[in-house]
Amino acid sequence: MQEGMLSLMQMAKTCGALARLSEAKLPYISLMTHPTTGGVTASFATIGDINLAEPKCMIGFAGPRVVKETTHQNLPPGFQTAEFMLEHGLIDAIVPRAKLRERLGSLLSYMMPPTK
Repeated sequence: MQEGMLSLMQMAKTCGALARLSEAKLPYISLMTHPTTGGVTASFATIGDINLAEPKCMIGFAGPRVVKETTHQNLPPGFQTAEFMLEHGLIDAIVPRAKLRERLGSLLSYMMPPTK
């Protein structure tokens, strides 16, 4: 997403659509690919019922230099990787792209409401 004015306005609409999805008791599985940054991370990428990421993808709000300058902290190695985020509870699983279809099918079979 290019974070111009139109893109920023769409983040609120996307979050509103996700709220309606939740009200309808339908699952939201978020998949983070490389890179998942900025407003996407701050809004809809990290609020899934299940949050998945591809191996070694970058996940963060701002780049490492900006974070370091803002926090005045030395940052741990790999702090913006999927592996770090899994260790710290931001994502639920790391799934290689080749295994993604199988994992999504399995998750959806557990999460979808029974059909009438």
